Amino acid sequence: MSTTAAPLTNRDRAVLRAVAAGRCRISPAGGELVVDGMYFADQFAGSRLTAAGLIAPATGPAVLTASGRALIGAAVAA
Repeated sequence: MSTTAAPLTNRDRAVLRAVAAGRCRISPAGGELVVDGMYFADQFAGSRLTAAGLIAPATGPAVLTASGRALIGAAVAA
């Protein structure tokens, strides 16, 4: 049996760009993503992107992992 990762949506890519721009935080209460001081409407985005290894798992300022930075760099270059 093989598994495949779900492709990133345009929304996911926009969230990763917002994280890269320093506009996001991970809330200590449940790990929700906060963008520009407001809770993100997609309540599962932060945990989904963290589980995919694109956002570092921590509270406070959201930070891209090396994989997240590479993905954003590839998207910008394309």
